[in-house]
Amino acid sequence: MEPTLVIAATSLLGLGLVAAALLRAWEGWLALKRRELDAAAKGHREPDDQRGAGPIALADMRERIRKLEAIANGVDL
Repeated sequence: MEPTLVIAATSLLGLGLVAAALLRAWEGWLALKRRELDAAAKGHREPDDQRGAGPIALADMRERIRKLEAIANGVDL
């Protein structure tokens, strides 16, 4: 058997294995995203979500805007 043929066949087999692994990972990622969308549609919250974080983030953003406006007006804080 010619060495070039062996190398080509081995490379093709390796490429096929990598492609199969990537396809399986892609399908797993899609399944994860489907579960996340289903949970969001049903109104379930993630366990790491913090209740009340929205108003805190809004207050922080207002404070940043106030500081930027003061800088734009030339007021030294």
